[in-house]
Amino acid sequence: MKTPVFPARLLLSLVALGSCQVQKNTPPTVATAVAAAVEPVWQSAAYTLYRDSLVQGKNVARVVSRTELTSNYQSPANEFQSPQVNFKFSLNGKDNEMQPGQDHVFMALPTAGQPLETPVITFGQQYVDKTPVPANTFLAPNTPLHIRLDMRPVLAAFRKQGFYSLYTGQKLYKEDLKHVFVAGNTTPLSWDFDNLINKPQLELKDPDGNGIYETTVVLNAHSDAKTTAARWKQTLDTSAFPQYSSEYPLTDALYNLALEEAKRAVEPDGTFRTGQEWAGVWTRDISYSIILAQALLQPEVAKTSLLRKVSPAGRIIQDTGTGGAYPCSTDRIIWAVAAWEIYKTTGDEAWLKQVFPIIRKSIEDDQQNAYDLATGLVRGESSFLDWREQTYPKWMQPADIYQSQNLGTNVAHFQGNQILAQIAAHSGDEPLAAKHRQQAARIRAGINEHLWQADKGYYGQYRYGRSFPVLSPRAEALGEALAVLFGVADEARSRTVVASTPVMDYGVPCIYPQIPDIPPYHNNAVWPFVQSYWGLAAAQVGNETAFMESLAAVARPAALFLTNKENFVASNGDFAGTQVNSSVMLWSLSGSLGLVYKGLFGMDFQADKLVFRPFVPQALRGPRKLTGFTYRQAVLTIEMEGYGRTIRSITLDGQPLPAATIPASLTGAHTVRIVLSSEAPAAVASHKVAHHVSPMTPAVRHAAGRLTWAPVEGAKAYQVLRNGQFAARTTTPEFMLPPATAYAEYQVLAVDALNYESFASEPLAVGAGAHQRLYDLGAGKLKSAKPYKGYTGQGFVEISKTQNNTLSVPITVPAAGLYALDFRYSNGNGPINTSNKCAVRTLREGRQLLGTVVLPQRGVDEWSDWGFSNPVLVRLEKGTHPLTLALEPANENMNGDVNQAMLDYLRVTKVN
Repeated sequence: MKTPVFPARLLLSLVALGSCQVQKNTPPTVATAVAAAVEPVWQSAAYTLYRDSLVQGKNVARVVSRTELTSNYQSPANEFQSPQVNFKFSLNGKDNEMQPGQDHVFMALPTAGQPLETPVITFGQQYVDKTPVPANTFLAPNTPLHIRLDMRPVLAAFRKQGFYSLYTGQKLYKEDLKHVFVAGNTTPLSWDFDNLINKPQLELKDPDGNGIYETTVVLNAHSDAKTTAARWKQTLDTSAFPQYSSEYPLTDALYNLALEEAKRAVEPDGTFRTGQEWAGVWTRDISYSIILAQALLQPEVAKTSLLRKVSPAGRIIQDTGTGGAYPCSTDRIIWAVAAWEIYKTTGDEAWLKQVFPIIRKSIEDDQQNAYDLATGLVRGESSFLDWREQTYPKWMQPADIYQSQNLGTNVAHFQGNQILAQIAAHSGDEPLAAKHRQQAARIRAGINEHLWQADKGYYGQYRYGRSFPVLSPRAEALGEALAVLFGVADEARSRTVVASTPVMDYGVPCIYPQIPDIPPYHNNAVWPFVQSYWGLAAAQVGNETAFMESLAAVARPAALFLTNKENFVASNGDFAGTQVNSSVMLWSLSGSLGLVYKGLFGMDFQADKLVFRPFVPQALRGPRKLTGFTYRQAVLTIEMEGYGRTIRSITLDGQPLPAATIPASLTGAHTVRIVLSSEAPAAVASHKVAHHVSPMTPAVRHAAGRLTWAPVEGAKAYQVLRNGQFAARTTTPEFMLPPATAYAEYQVLAVDALNYESFASEPLAVGAGAHQRLYDLGAGKLKSAKPYKGYTGQGFVEISKTQNNTLSVPITVPAAGLYALDFRYSNGNGPINTSNKCAVRTLREGRQLLGTVVLPQRGVDEWSDWGFSNPVLVRLEKGTHPLTLALEPANENMNGDVNQAMLDYLRVTKVN
């Protein structure tokens, strides 16, 4: 017998009272039913889920009908903000004024009718306002603050010597100064230096030419954007999609909301729109969405969208990103997983034949450009976490990010190779299939050897560094989930990952712990699509606690915000505090649907069949139904009752269904009926944690035989690393170096009272000069005539698609050993955080491949900004080695036309 659904107004009043009590004159039968109806389905410390409503403090979402919802949600983004404003100035959108952790401080306290104004602050000289703040005093809404900066020392240096020396030692040339910004902690200020260019109100100007740059910003500005719609009512016809019903009106309504938004996400040209605020087709967004739900829901749109992300050369397009995209970012391979998902749901052989060469060519390029033979791992930026400062230490340049080896990206490449092997075998090419099965096995072994943390029970975030990488111990939620779902982790390890990975009250954060001084977006954020993958991983291993938490964590924001938002703040659950957000977000709505299809109903699509592996948490027990579900040439009605993950019986049109499997050859209309055993699996907890921010990354200096760094706030100790290995622990911010006998790279980590670590500091080479030789590339006929400055030696050489496609660089080493080879270069073709003009070259000795040299963008038209490529580590014998640096077919970037950089010299360093 179904539980009666009573008027939402009555239920809401009872919920608001926080009690299941009813009035004395209420009839007993009605009282009993109402009490059952308002009993919580699930609750946490942060919010409570009912059958037809969701309550989070004073915020309530409720069901009017299965196609209509209301919410009174109000963002707390403007409440109780501190009047302390921390900020820095930025030249050209870079963190280049003062050391990390050293900020200007101003107290934005109200004054009697006077506008707030900072004193004139000299660039590079810290200002700290020590005005005491009275108790219970907060930043007033809509507070204008006039900010003034003295740039005269910088301008004087330009006149005297043509450049200004930044605290980093980098030289900023007069011709390269494009913009002056302010960054900070109070909205609209932001610590996201890379994207200051997109906030014109944060740019300071000098209209009268006196060297004092100024701007006015409005702090704590109230905006209509801080509210959401009060009501959602379905207006689009979604009857062509599978229809879902259960005894839980809220989940049914959220399913219908997701269906409508899925239909709304289709553009007139037949492609998916990434989000309401995100026009266009994005490789990773559509791919993760297709895997979750769109392959089975809208396969033709999915095909059109994927083909839009194929280059004229027949390779998968890597979206614009860090340092000019590919190969700093290498997660485009997730496209292959999406393409395979479409085949599994449709059985379309023509589609499989079409995507086969695209996947094969893309992986072949990746093997040359990004695969590390020494570890078996793949280089490149975190999959989907493509906003540099949100998940990496500030010292890491795009070349360093290319060199890193990330969990999520590696799991995606493991699966991409697995899929290529399956397609090759299906096509009759067994040698190719065997080759990529072996490649997948190498990646899997590399992940489990180099990224697994036995003491924590989950994988580390990534390996990073230069010649001697270290492992970041942070959890990376998407990578952890995919490692379980794709089979990188074995069964026992998968259970451990789901039980051990840190989860917060509002969901699983993208990373944990959080990074200091970085606003929420990937840092301190939950993304519903990641939560959905996490939920599916929990279902796969039978962790009912984690699965139910995931279902609730995806339902809560959709119900309160009345749309599927892109992300929300992990520490408070609010959508308004993130740097960028969007409604009708494709992968968020796809995750909501995927939790129904692949989670509750447990649909496992395989190359030749559909297998049911349902999992219904006890909290959601009861009957549920899917109608009009298309699987290849069949249309299914799927009825299910009970709870748990054990099937007591399953029938197809009343007849037992062996192995709970629908054959791919099934045609016509059929009814599947599933009865679960209603036995809860063994109780397993999830690892609930409080919001936590790790210490700042130390900025380390070397002088007079010792390392020193400024004390890090909250640090109880420091760990010193030598060549990536533990060397010492100290409680003071200094370390005496042992006598130097060989080249060494030192790093320091700050450790807080809970034993959470900061990122390791930038590798500091000690004694490099004695083990290093520089080869000037700008001498002779190859010397460029371009007027750029800051090079060394006799000049520099330009490499592009038309000039110096191959450079011969003979080197001589005095002894056998391990050498790091890197190039000092400039690339002013784009900013550090976006575009697609990363220069790429192949380094060889004769025909032997030594490695890929990546020369990322360093700033728009900043051709006098010089830095180093990634180091290529090579074992060399004593003597002369004829090296060549060449533009090979695999080195095509995502721009196709511009693949250009200026090279100053080759640096050869004996590191072992």
